[in-house]
Amino acid sequence: MVTLSDELAQAVVDLDQDKVVELVKKRLDSGVPALEIVAKLQEGMTEVGKLFETGEYYLSELIMAGEIMKEVMVDLEPHLAGDTGEHRGNIVIGTVKGDVHDLGKNIVVMLLKGAGFNVIDLGVDVPKEKFVEAIKEYNAPLVGMSVLLTAALESMKETVAAVKAAGLGTKVIIGGPFMDEKVKEYCGADFYATNASDGVKAAEEVFGKN
Repeated sequence: MVTLSDELAQAVVDLDQDKVVELVKKRLDSGVPALEIVAKLQEGMTEVGKLFETGEYYLSELIMAGEIMKEVMVDLEPHLAGDTGEHRGNIVIGTVKGDVHDLGKNIVVMLLKGAGFNVIDLGVDVPKEKFVEAIKEYNAPLVGMSVLLTAALESMKETVAAVKAAGLGTKVIIGGPFMDEKVKEYCGADFYATNASDGVKAAEEVFGKN
């Protein structure tokens, strides 16, 4: 098992709930930006995902890590939310079929809402048809698809293809720890993000900085 350089990221990997909560509070109190704290939590969560894929961690550990994250996000959320006035547009987002992870997605949702967007969160294990229906219903210019497990990559590719085949002109951003230019091209997406901030940057690009 890899030892991570950051104490908070490592506490997530160790599933040490008390330590994660304590470190998050301590960092917030000392003025560390919430987004920076989230980045370290994501680093730990990415490692947990890798340990699950190699069989070192089981589903119970994965769920435990998710529960820890949910608890600390309650403290972090007020620090991530921006001042929302008028909505700048609709964005549909969800974790693709075959994957039930929502941490990365939830952080992106929070940041997008904070940046003034109306986010339609479809949840996890979302079939491609549901993505297409929601895009049509909300006339969304951007859809975000999240994935943590490489096993769900084919599902993401099929979902992107379904969105493109619907001919709605919607831009697609895919997000997850192993995203890169090659994965983006393989899936046929328009943007990729390995962290929450990149997701917001892509939204800014699609909607224009108004």
